[in-house]
Amino acid sequence: MWVLIPSYEPDARLPELVSRLAPWSRVVVVDDGSGEAYAELFAASGRLGAVVLTHLENEGKAAALRTGFRWLLENAPGETVVCADSDGQHLPEDVRAVGALASERRAAGEADGIVLGARRFDVPVPLRSRFGNSVTSWLVASVTGRRLTDTQTGLRAYPPGLLPWLLTVRGERFAYELRMLLDAARQGVPVVEVPIETVYLDHNASSHFRPIADSWRVLLPILLFAGSSLIAFGLDTLLLLALSALTGSLAVSIVGARLVSGTVNFTLNRRTVFRSTGRLGPQIARYAALAAALLVASYLGLWALTSVGLPLLAAKVATDLTLFAASYAVQRTHVFGRVGAHRQASVELPECAKESTPTTSR
Repeated sequence: MWVLIPSYEPDARLPELVSRLAPWSRVVVVDDGSGEAYAELFAASGRLGAVVLTHLENEGKAAALRTGFRWLLENAPGETVVCADSDGQHLPEDVRAVGALASERRAAGEADGIVLGARRFDVPVPLRSRFGNSVTSWLVASVTGRRLTDTQTGLRAYPPGLLPWLLTVRGERFAYELRMLLDAARQGVPVVEVPIETVYLDHNASSHFRPIADSWRVLLPILLFAGSSLIAFGLDTLLLLALSALTGSLAVSIVGARLVSGTVNFTLNRRTVFRSTGRLGPQIARYAALAAALLVASYLGLWALTSVGLPLLAAKVATDLTLFAASYAVQRTHVFGRVGAHRQASVELPECAKESTPTTSR
């Protein structure tokens, strides 16, 4: 097992953690552009046996994790990886417990999944940490239906089969770890939690996490998508009711309303929500295929609900709310995203993993 520690401007707790992990685990530390003032702390970690990778400039936690994942894929293939923070808030025994569960799941032949070291919040916790975790836990639960105790934990274990996929997850800085949980739910990657000790030193002053700003990075695309969907929903509903009154045909009304609202929705999502620069033709084709599938699902839902006596407007609201999450996931990953990225990642390193490796020392 390897322990990956991304670190920015650490204190003496970094080499202390490395020394306590070294007897039973190999360690790779990523210096995320901390500068000369912190060079001795990283050098001390190297003397204790850690592999030290260096960013010349601060690039954020997401970039540091990706650097570590790339190095491990190339130099330690087939190894379970545990990610831990360098500020002393992850106890070595908890690091070991999280890694042990990941290894046990792998040995038992269970599907590759993420293991989270989940802190208990029944003890005094700094206000910004409690608030940040509440916001992100609500976000994950509302979007994915998964209720997790600790969505902000930096103590996570990954089986080797997930490392290529982790390099394809979007997001920068701390938003990356939150987006990882959202993508895991959409792609069926299991997430399990292991209770760990809740340790906050100096009121968590060493943390570089910004609860509102970093959560907003992930929440904004979802809010924009919701706004775009709301506009399309309103237009679709008005046209549906109008066409239904004019034609008396449910099928004609649904198709006509969806053609107009779909065009508006595609334009808003491409330009504003996902800000895609991909080729327009293939995106239109993929969106049309999705729209056709949603149209059939919408018709069947409306037909079923109105058949049991539900008013058309109420049936419309219930059906579209059900299809909302599926539409967002498919548009983000397949319509406007990099099609096949997850499939490619399972068989070869992503392009970003083939870039030059940062400076390495032992």
